[in-house]
Amino acid sequence: MADTATTASAAAASAANTSTDAPPFQLGKPRFQQTSFYGRFRHFLDIIDPRTLFVTERRLREAVQLLEDYKHGTLRPGVTNEQLWSAQKIKQAILHPDTNEKIFMPFRMSGYIPFGTPIVVGLLLPNQTLASTVFWQWLNQSHNACVNYANRNATKPSPASKFIQGYLGAVISAVSIAVGLNVLVQKANKFTPATRLLVQRFVPFPAVGPARDGADTSGPPHAHPGAPPDRHVHAGEDGSPAGAPPAAPPCTKPCVPGSLRPGPTAGHQPLPADVRDRDIPVRA
Repeated sequence: MADTATTASAAAASAANTSTDAPPFQLGKPRFQQTSFYGRFRHFLDIIDPRTLFVTERRLREAVQLLEDYKHGTLRPGVTNEQLWSAQKIKQAILHPDTNEKIFMPFRMSGYIPFGTPIVVGLLLPNQTLASTVFWQWLNQSHNACVNYANRNATKPSPASKFIQGYLGAVISAVSIAVGLNVLVQKANKFTPATRLLVQRFVPFPAVGPARDGADTSGPPHAHPGAPPDRHVHAGEDGSPAGAPPAAPPCTKPCVPGSLRPGPTAGHQPLPADVRDRDIPVRA
């Protein structure tokens, strides 16, 4: 029986290696080398690829089954590395690595740009009123908080009160700073109208920045997209994604994505053996 399983695994690996357009497949590992900026950049582009938002339920099931077959050494002949990498990309983009449940589309990493860009545009609108300033700052922090919660480390439960406290703190600080700076700029008599308008365009920088400060992003090794081995992909408690991609000008989102910074290997990290070997059914 052991010889049969070994033969099946070898056949699966041989079939996977027939593809010359992709590196040898490694389950749970990044497709691109993380030792160079270019490799981390390509990995980051893979994470935020919005095409995964349009994957059908049938295609998702096929991707999950293909990875299960590879894992158990029952991969059918002819499957290429490219197909395996594509299957892993689909699964990691849609399913939470801890619960295996679908992440709500607007809160996936692949949805951060298409769903976050309108918010960024709203933050940068000129001649905003007090109400519009409050609304866009609130919406921005609310979206960040939802992304954080949807991609949280579910293996480390955290009380809801802590999340709510961080969310309220982020909203209050962002709104207070944005409104306060706008009022100061409007009352600055020494500024010409053109200078006043230019300064107002930079208000989102200091308004959003403090909402991210003090984020507790430390945690155990995790399999979230874009997360180095010793950090979560998101803060999850303060309304600011620690590794989220900038949706537009860097005034509202982190300037340098964590997956592009030098340091520990970025990407989906292998789960612990006791978690990885469990068969968890996919939930709709």
